[in-house]
Parts: sequence; C-alpha cells; structure tokens
Amino acid sequence: MKEKRNQTTVFQAVASTADVAETARLADVIWREHYLPIIGRQQVDYMLAKFQSAQAIAAQVANGYEYYLIIYQGRSAGYAAVVADLDASSLLLSKIYVEKSLRGHGLGKTALEFIEDLCRQRGIGTIWLTANKNNTASIAWYERVGFINAGPIVQDIGGGFVMDDFKMEKKIG
Repeated sequence: MKEKRNQTTVFQAVASTADVAETARLADVIWREHYLPIIGRQQVDYMLAKFQSAQAIAAQVANGYEYYLIIYQGRSAGYAAVVADLDASSLLLSKIYVEKSLRGHGLGKTALEFIEDLCRQRGIGTIWLTANKNNTASIAWYERVGFINAGPIVQDIGGGFVMDDFKMEKKIG
C-alpha cells in the first residue's frame, strides 16, 4: 500500500531519498523533544545516530521495515515504522511519533488505525511494541487505545546503553 488518506491525513510510504531525509529530520526533532528528559542527551544522540539517521532508516527499509510519513494538512507531522512477522502473525510497531505541536489532533490514533488496517489486510493478529518504562504518558496512551502491558524487556543496544522497556501488545480482531 503506497498511500492511504483520510480527510486531512495521508500515510506516505517512505521510498525516496527525500522521504528518508524527511523522516530522519522528524526523528531528530521529535526524539530530542520527547526523550531527553527520559533517557538523557548521550543516549538520545547514540540512538538517533544508530537507529534514526538517514543511513539507518534507509538500511532498515532495505531490510523489510516499512516507514510511513504522516502528512497532516499538507505537511509532515510525524512518522511510523513497522515490520511484520507473518510466520508469527505479529507486527512490530517500531516507531510511531507525532510532532509535539500537532499532538492532540488524533494523528496517533489515526496512524494506529492505519497500522491495524495493514494487519487485517495481511492476516496479522497481534501488534506489539516496546516503550521505555519511564515514558509514562506514552504507556498510558497505548493502554487507552487497547494495548496491554506484557511485562518488562531489557535490551542491550551497544555503546554502554540499554533499553529498559515494557513490551506492549494489542490483539487485532
């Protein structure tokens, strides 16, 4: 699916070099605003370079990740990234981010509905993600939209850093 629209929101598959660059730009803005108070500058810098630079995003897309720019009223408002495991009938919601100034417009919920539609089209029964244990506002949002906390998960990501998260899951009907 290249693109899906509602009245004011478009989900545009990240395919071109320009799309990748725009996604990396959004990541830099959103991650610095959101994660600095949670995990600190050193880990944010490390994770942006390792996972959300243009080079890292392009490599992920080449290896099966699907990135989508969230275009709201004609401008980039955020992005989402997923990777499906059809054998396990699950989909990792790797990224779902909306710029701070555009939160509260229902874009996160609209993006989640788009991702749930992808799951239904592909016969996938479960969406899962990880959320930092101290990211309480996001965890509360995930729970409001139907995710359950499936327990802690700690992952070494190199550079002396770990991701100390909760695994969140949602069944798709």
